[in-house]
Amino acid sequence: MTRLVYGFGGGRAEGRGGQKDLLGGKGAGLAEMTRLGLPVPAGFTIVTDCCELYAAGGKWPPGLEKQVRAAVARLERTCRKRLGDPKDPLLVSVRSGAARSMPGMMETILNLGLNDRSVEGLAALTKNPRFAFDAYRRFITMFGATAKGIPREEFDAELKALKRGRADAELAADELRALVQRFLALYRGRVGAAFPQDPWIQLVDSVNAVFGSWMAEKAVTYRRVEKIAGLRGTAVNIVQMVYGNMGDDSGTGVAFTRDPNTGENSFYGDYLVNAQGEDVVAGIRTPLKLAALEKQQPRIYRQLCDVKRRLERHYREMQDIEFTVERGTLYMLQCRTGKRSPAATFRIAQDLVKEKLISKEDALQRIGPADIERLFYPVIDPKISRSDLVSRKIAEGINAVPGAATGAVVFSAKEAEAAEGRKVILVRRETSPEDVGGMHAAQGILTATGGKTSHAAVVARGWAKCCIVGCAVLDIDYEKRLMKVGDTTVRQGDVVTLDGGTGEVFTGEFPLVQPQLPEAFRTVMGWADAVRRLKVRANADTPYDARKAVELGAEGIGLCRTEHMFFDTEERRLAIQEMILADTVPARVAALAKLEPFQRADFEGIFEAMDGKPVTIRLIDPPLHEFVPHDREGQEKLAHTLGIPAEKVERRVAQLHEANPMLGHRGCRLCITYPEILDMQVRAIIQAAINVKKRGIRVFPEIMHPLVMDAKELRILERRTRKVADEVLKGAKIAYTVGTMIEVPRAAITADRIAEVAEFFSFGTNDLTQMSMGLSRDDAGRFLPDYVSADRAAVFAEDPFQAIDEEGVGALVRWTVERGRATRKGMKMGVCGEHGGEARSVKFFHRVGLDYVSCSPYRVPIARLAAAQAVVEEKRK
Repeated sequence: MTRLVYGFGGGRAEGRGGQKDLLGGKGAGLAEMTRLGLPVPAGFTIVTDCCELYAAGGKWPPGLEKQVRAAVARLERTCRKRLGDPKDPLLVSVRSGAARSMPGMMETILNLGLNDRSVEGLAALTKNPRFAFDAYRRFITMFGATAKGIPREEFDAELKALKRGRADAELAADELRALVQRFLALYRGRVGAAFPQDPWIQLVDSVNAVFGSWMAEKAVTYRRVEKIAGLRGTAVNIVQMVYGNMGDDSGTGVAFTRDPNTGENSFYGDYLVNAQGEDVVAGIRTPLKLAALEKQQPRIYRQLCDVKRRLERHYREMQDIEFTVERGTLYMLQCRTGKRSPAATFRIAQDLVKEKLISKEDALQRIGPADIERLFYPVIDPKISRSDLVSRKIAEGINAVPGAATGAVVFSAKEAEAAEGRKVILVRRETSPEDVGGMHAAQGILTATGGKTSHAAVVARGWAKCCIVGCAVLDIDYEKRLMKVGDTTVRQGDVVTLDGGTGEVFTGEFPLVQPQLPEAFRTVMGWADAVRRLKVRANADTPYDARKAVELGAEGIGLCRTEHMFFDTEERRLAIQEMILADTVPARVAALAKLEPFQRADFEGIFEAMDGKPVTIRLIDPPLHEFVPHDREGQEKLAHTLGIPAEKVERRVAQLHEANPMLGHRGCRLCITYPEILDMQVRAIIQAAINVKKRGIRVFPEIMHPLVMDAKELRILERRTRKVADEVLKGAKIAYTVGTMIEVPRAAITADRIAEVAEFFSFGTNDLTQMSMGLSRDDAGRFLPDYVSADRAAVFAEDPFQAIDEEGVGALVRWTVERGRATRKGMKMGVCGEHGGEARSVKFFHRVGLDYVSCSPYRVPIARLAAAQAVVEEKRK
């Protein structure tokens, strides 16, 4: 028969700490602590497979009842007590415990085994009726709420009415006895039956409730947000109860073996005298700092310190522990890897290496992308209470870019730009390239539509601006300059605060604080740089972005989007719009001549910032309709400024309309139609390179043509590029190269022929994903959530615009690498889509042999770490 139950306690454990997938994290921890000789109450674990089977069939799998009954009998023998015994009852807790920590997401029931007879026996045995009836009322509450769905608030209301401001410990035994009767009446009224007196029925219903909590909405949502996939379900742990609420020589606590906020090697935690574990977690009483236990119960504190040392030596990691003291005896109830702040993550990793508990490679493997990302963004002051936040929350969207921002609401990019130093939040239904000026000026961005890779999200991430997208509850009225969220109206000028970490929107201003980069961050990132093979570049469009990228460890620029430079000032926007509206080649050339000095100056600033590092410059990419106004007022204003009829502007805008601009007249196709654009941009690049070289700055420009689909197409562009560049050089020596983006599937398939022309490939995985999968990254948010889930039955485990689709899009990348290098041996290849800053994708790019990844400046450290982790994982395999 398949083993479904594993026992522990009494100095013996049938499971091991390495069996988390089978026993869950809590069960594995209890088994391992037992093996280490720590004081663990006796109990047993029902394996995670049973949860999966219960969810599928609605009943216990064959053999489980027999094994649970046998485990209960063993537990009774170990404890020398029986469940339901009216004189000396055995009481147990029933707790969940999945392979991955999901704090607060699933259910716990304490004091199981109490009934109307055994509570009297417990009161007589302990000579503490107050304790016995307090335990019974807790059990009725948890069982009623968890197993029978009675709103916990109804029990809490009865308790609150009795307490009248007093603490739990101040309630007398007679008061608690009367409260139990009210709870039993409440239970009968809600369920339609008396509270079960048979401990076996209590146990079965409680186990089923824990199984059922696996698919509760909050647990499902948590797994989706945390990208927890592939788990069988939760294990169930039935453990002998030990009591921290038996008097002043008892208590309960939660502790971390190191400070989870700073990472300092100091015992950190809370302890409650005369209380049960839920009292600490629920926050219903103010606990003592763990240091106070040293004075009150020095022997227990010394025992805990010994446990701390033993656990850290064994697990080689900071631990989060739960413990109870019952009448002067210590019991360990749980240990698991402790959650910590980003700063603490780096401090602990560094210190564990110094203490020779782990290697540098181990340290690198323990840090995740979120640990790095959260270091760089301002946050709402943690001194603000959660109740203050909740009272002012009005909406919640998709947390596209972490951090926080506060400012006055504006509903147009122009108004954001005109803010003149005032802090503003730009609110739009969605953003477009026309909005980038306002986006740059705003403190934060809030949109009603879009996903984590929408235009707003991608641009905001590059600038490290707090951004919330897909906030569908926003009803925006541009004419009235207001938005409604339910019954709340926010008008232009009203102040709001965005929390990009949670996706929450609040009315009013909350103070923000800037986290400080810990010294340990630089140490650990130095270890990563010494290990990795893959180079890391940044996507940067301005000298400021380039300097920030170098500061964060970028080894070059993998994508400089020249069209972003057109929006920096009104003069630049007018020049590009004048070019678009021109009727003749000479007129277009004249308009472009106004842009050229700006482009040249920008390139000089970028080359200076990247002194000696390669810079990949993408020529114009978006369709021209994105540069012109589409509303009547904007068209008339542009016509007046340029001195041309408004009808001409309106007619030209209509001509530029495309049914599907993603597949339309954009990218290199613009330079095929309007080669004068290519001429201007190449001249600006090469002249800038010449100018900075004269100032002693090393420069390595890489000129990139986007959206190429055929070798002949690229040959036309490459020849013109070299002709213009050589005319500017006039014998000067600048080591420039000409290459292309691989973002059209046909280009990937014919990579061997395109490589005959291109000197380098850069994968634009945003567009390559769109075109390969037939998905628009801006529109797919309407239905993609139905495809993406942590559920094993879902189409995708992760959003393909966030993590590379290895089977499909990744196969095209692999094919391109092999075919391209078959033609041009050692050809330089990189990636510049958003996937270049996503850890799992970076590891894939390492495996397929790319030379570099490029990402937003603030994701450069994430890519550096992931590239190092890829090497470590490769070695260990």
